[in-house]
Amino acid sequence: MNSKKGWSIVYWAVVVALLAVGVVGWYWRLTVGHQMANYGSIIPWGLWVAMYIYFIGLSAGAFLISSLVYVFGVERFRPMARLSLFTALVALLMALLQIWVDLGHMERFYEVYTRPHFYSMMAWMVWLYTTYFVLLLVEMWFVTRRDLVRWSRKPGLSGTLSRILALGSKDESDASARRDEQKVRVLGALGVALAIAFHGGVGALFAVDKSRPMWHTGLYPLMFLLAALVSGGGLLLAIYAFLAPDRGTEAHKSLVESLSKLVLGLVLLYILFTWADFSIVWYGKIPADVEPIKIILFGKYWYVFWLGEVLLGMLVPVVLLSLKATRQSPLWAGLAGASIVVAFIAVRLNIVIPPLAVPELQGLADAAPAFRMSTNYLPSMMEWFVTLGIVGFGAALYALGYGLLPVRPNMSEKEV
Repeated sequence: MNSKKGWSIVYWAVVVALLAVGVVGWYWRLTVGHQMANYGSIIPWGLWVAMYIYFIGLSAGAFLISSLVYVFGVERFRPMARLSLFTALVALLMALLQIWVDLGHMERFYEVYTRPHFYSMMAWMVWLYTTYFVLLLVEMWFVTRRDLVRWSRKPGLSGTLSRILALGSKDESDASARRDEQKVRVLGALGVALAIAFHGGVGALFAVDKSRPMWHTGLYPLMFLLAALVSGGGLLLAIYAFLAPDRGTEAHKSLVESLSKLVLGLVLLYILFTWADFSIVWYGKIPADVEPIKIILFGKYWYVFWLGEVLLGMLVPVVLLSLKATRQSPLWAGLAGASIVVAFIAVRLNIVIPPLAVPELQGLADAAPAFRMSTNYLPSMMEWFVTLGIVGFGAALYALGYGLLPVRPNMSEKEV
């Protein structure tokens, strides 16, 4: 058995295990509601909200990197542009599932369309997500249309799926490809505005909460956008370094190095933003502002910041991507990207939970002692199981799309 087939078996074994765990978690969620969750009255948002903004960031970041090619004409990254779009689509679906499960009444999600509140930041985000999802589907179709027509002649499941998704299109001419490219450029430009609007809007959703001083800052929308670019760039670096069909060629190594430089610059900028945010708050010494920072740096779960954010999200990628020898190595560059992807789970947890762990009224938790009035939060087994199931769903969808659709990176031919 060759190594490629062996890794494929391992991958699908992990995916099946994640899906099995997810089935249990979703069964609990659908049968007992929020009773098995560990968030409460003081900390009403937990793992699910943190992972929602995590997946949204991956989607926005991957899409914005694809726009370097389709909107701004940076041909250097063209071989991975359509894979970036596909990554954005899968990550968006995972994010929507993650926030859907956090709703008190999951069955009422449609009411944001039928009974809208036009002054609600959250409602505007949902409408932006819907528009963005439709735009992603349409742009993906134009990007892959000509290859779908070609692949429709293939035997087996891939050919059948391509025939369905081609929607009756038969034109393979260069003229039709140029028309597709023009449409993709327009859609991509609209998508850039949408990606900035909805992910900056997620930051704004936190920033407009005046009761949480750590969130109530104009820096938050910008930090959310930058974090999206860092995490999305890290994910694409890992995927391209490890999965590109031309892995090992000079062209592959060259593009990995170019993407590594881009991700390194984004990581350094994120470090600067984080330092500015923390140091200014610390210098101000306003108790309500400083307390969440103390929890992050020295609290019960200090390792989430120091080992997650600092070690995996800053030191490891900066070292690996700064050194020429490791930056040019797909193995080390891919590990740097993977380190960023893992680290940003910690980043999102620290954005959501510590600011909520400071009661709005001093002594509130002691005045009404109860399980749901605690300032300590650790995700329950149900919360983890549901999230792992969503990760398994995304991993399965990604692998199926990668294997059956024309989304793989290709160094030998231009897309669209």
